[in-house]
Amino acid sequence: MFAKKTIKDIDVQDKKVLVRVDFNVPLKDGAVSDDTRIRAALPTIQYLLERNAAVILCSHLGRPKDSVDPQYSLKPVAEYLAKLIPQKVNFAEDCIGPAAQKAAGELKSGEVLVLENTRFHAGETKNDPAMAKELASLADIFVNDAFGSAHRAHASTAGVADYLPAVAGFLMEKEIQYLGQAIDDPKRPFVAILGGAKVSDKIGVVRNLLKKADMVLIGGGMANTFFKAQGYPVGDSLAEDEALDTARELVKEGANKLRLPVDVVIADKFDDGAEKKTMPVGPVPDGWRILDIGAETVAAYSKIIAGAKTVVWNGPMGVFEFPNFAKGTFEIAKAVADSDAISVIGGGDSVAAVNQTSLVDKISHISTGGGASLEMLEGLELPGLAVLQDK
Repeated sequence: MFAKKTIKDIDVQDKKVLVRVDFNVPLKDGAVSDDTRIRAALPTIQYLLERNAAVILCSHLGRPKDSVDPQYSLKPVAEYLAKLIPQKVNFAEDCIGPAAQKAAGELKSGEVLVLENTRFHAGETKNDPAMAKELASLADIFVNDAFGSAHRAHASTAGVADYLPAVAGFLMEKEIQYLGQAIDDPKRPFVAILGGAKVSDKIGVVRNLLKKADMVLIGGGMANTFFKAQGYPVGDSLAEDEALDTARELVKEGANKLRLPVDVVIADKFDDGAEKKTMPVGPVPDGWRILDIGAETVAAYSKIIAGAKTVVWNGPMGVFEFPNFAKGTFEIAKAVADSDAISVIGGGDSVAAVNQTSLVDKISHISTGGGASLEMLEGLELPGLAVLQDK
């Protein structure tokens, strides 16, 4: 399922190569404010340029309503890319139609062309074959390097592969390698850490990981639903009443594998300056809410993580945006970094939390795709991956 051909398995010399990148980056006052995703695409772009390919880059940006919206133009991104590479970067005012055809037709080997936002056309999100065919007509080969969009069956992520030979770029390859191996063939013990606000978003993930992992550690807001399911009042904590039966089922299914916090940090309001105290898991007083895991839970979880050979982590342990309630998340990040395990972190919030520490270099792989990594952990097939040629 995860053994896909990459750009190294195909002849790209002097070819026109359409690369789906993830240039969905934050813009501030019309300029790129965080270039992480642009830099993540550079190894693939550079490899192709070194082989004298003509590189055509396409991506979406933001959520325009299927029509041209200047605030979502990729032009500033193209200008930013031009500062990062020595080659000339051209820009086409559209991703299909006459402007794109002309720009792609004039593109020379060793040059780069950035196409305008694919989501300026309704055909993109509908995976319209006509749009996919037009995109494909610009090139000889399709490379998908946008793992962050691989869970969407769109014209530029999946549809194009009906008309061109399709392979993975280096970023996609790395994601498949780490996440794929963690799910398919992990080094054991395999420990999964799941946090974040809602159980309902991660039921499939919990279920799949209870089958695959040796231990599943729960934290964050989703733990509150499990507490409530076991009959403890949770005060003003976030909990999902509609997921209580599911939480009970998961506890039953994960009898020996599922671990819940043993103590929690509670606060008298949802505020960084709130009064706080640590209590063992039990009835939370009215007017108080759970905002982090406690020190005993951190110690218990850290011990399990220390013995792991593979760790996958998705979702923070508490409201880490508040420095006073970030300790649980940062301590778990430290435990993961200090372990000898192959460690994979996915999901926007847990990635953001680790990026606030000095531990990034000690993590084996930080995933670039929140939704895509979750669907992969759930065992679902990703459309943008399924269309790539198998090795």
